[in-house]
Amino acid sequence: MTTTLEQLNAAETSAFIAALHGIYEHSPWIPERAALQRPFRNLTAFKLALHKVVTDASRAEQLGLIRAHPELAGRAAIAGELTAESTGEQAKAGLNLCSPEEFARLQQLNADYNAKFGFPFILAVKGPTGAGLTRQQIIATFARRLRNQPEDELREALRQIGRIAEMRINDLLGYRPVMGATVMQWAEEIGALSEDEGALTCTYLTETHQRTAEQIAQWMREAGMHVHIDAVGNVVGRYLSTDPQARTLLTGSHYDTVRNGGKYDGREGILLPIAVVKHLHERGETLPFHFEVIGFSEEEGVRFKSTFLGSNAVTGHFDMKLLDLQDKDGISMREVITQAGHDVAAIPQIARDPADILGYVEVHIEQGPVLLNRDLPVGIVTSIAGSSRYLVELKGVASHAGTTPMDMRKDAAAAAAEIILYVEQRCSQDQHAALVGTVGQLQVPRGSTNVIPGGCQLSLDIRAAVDEVRMAAVKDVLGKIEEICGRRSIDFKLEETLSAPAAPCAPWLMDQLRAATERAGVTPFELASGAGHDAMAIAKLTDVCMLFTRCGNGGISHNPLETMTADDAEVSGQILLDFLRSFEVKR
Repeated sequence: MTTTLEQLNAAETSAFIAALHGIYEHSPWIPERAALQRPFRNLTAFKLALHKVVTDASRAEQLGLIRAHPELAGRAAIAGELTAESTGEQAKAGLNLCSPEEFARLQQLNADYNAKFGFPFILAVKGPTGAGLTRQQIIATFARRLRNQPEDELREALRQIGRIAEMRINDLLGYRPVMGATVMQWAEEIGALSEDEGALTCTYLTETHQRTAEQIAQWMREAGMHVHIDAVGNVVGRYLSTDPQARTLLTGSHYDTVRNGGKYDGREGILLPIAVVKHLHERGETLPFHFEVIGFSEEEGVRFKSTFLGSNAVTGHFDMKLLDLQDKDGISMREVITQAGHDVAAIPQIARDPADILGYVEVHIEQGPVLLNRDLPVGIVTSIAGSSRYLVELKGVASHAGTTPMDMRKDAAAAAAEIILYVEQRCSQDQHAALVGTVGQLQVPRGSTNVIPGGCQLSLDIRAAVDEVRMAAVKDVLGKIEEICGRRSIDFKLEETLSAPAAPCAPWLMDQLRAATERAGVTPFELASGAGHDAMAIAKLTDVCMLFTRCGNGGISHNPLETMTADDAEVSGQILLDFLRSFEVKR
């Protein structure tokens, strides 16, 4: 018999604790404390309340909880002493079928991990979808996390316990995150289409890119949308209102990838709205406005070194001069568009009339660790950061490392080191505006072990959600470069390579996202986006807002390790669905 949340809310405390027996390994104190917070508004609020008990617990209690868990394929498993829940989970991952080599590897990893951290390795072996990780994935994750610092690994262990509990609660309540699971499955399917074997690469208008577009178009049609692929390769699906004269609310993101990228960057923002429309269509539900999902063909700039091609076409800002750009094989953009069966002359016709557009909402994986570290499934974006980029060239004097006294050197690399430390120091200020500074490239041309560096080249990237904050930091950093170089007798040259303004999200749209987030059982949390997104380009056309979904694996993105869970995708889907159903036009 399936337990319901209503029954749990109404149960005596002892019955509530008993019903949750096995959700957390040998730790009844967690449901006991959570019981005081009843009634829970919905399942998401229930899960978050339980996990907050864990994160609010003392360090001794947290360590006790972690140590209550068994090792993977460890002594307890061999002796048949696991709980029923752990037995089933380890079996689903095939840990009871390890080869002798796999078993030996796991035993060694268990020993090394315990020696380093003092507690067992915890992993939700049913994985991000609940279908189960492979033994190879488990062993690779084990080895990777063994490199973590102790405090980081303790937090990760608690997050994994939270994920294990989440899936056990789903089983207890007979719940399945349908939209989230659909998105994860679709992402796997198009993630298998790639230009590179063993890695996900999908660049503009390659065969892989066009196959991906056709698959997205098929899912849109099956969801009840009117679909076409436009002259730059955008996949456009319209879910029509019963009112032909209605205006249009836009959503979308990009389906191209970086080389060796992740499955969810951009693509979540296409697949999740399709799943939401599918949900509406299956129930015969329409909206009082047209809802348009756009799979933007190009955002990353990998093939032709020009970003936001798809979204710029929609806003009417596509630069036709870009058609003459060539890829690494000498093929022009004009040629690839024509070879794909599109008409470059039709590109200007893609531009939308702002008067017909209500606004734009984009769902996107966070691509960072903020939500993960705050134990929140979603966050509301306040602004997409503006960016200033420079190339800095320093010129000192290359001289003998052994014969030149320290106070007589003109060391370009030492000047660069001082600059880097100042960038870190200055950009640690003004965190209310999400100010960040990065030196991502550093080179000492013709460097040698016994020669003082006579030259050094470095990149500089400064971003902030507020342009005034960014420009103040840029001014300070450039001034410091001048001061450092003057003091060290170093010549320098600066080349500005990018200056892009921030794109604030519209308060009236954020208010509606905030209300939908609260109704979903999540305390709204706001954060800036340090990465650029299609919403940044669409802001030239209409008001925009963004919803971030938590990113796992430490927040890593643009990487095969990029991940999220079906349950977090479901929360984002429920918020988007509520946002659509409750949408109020700007007055």
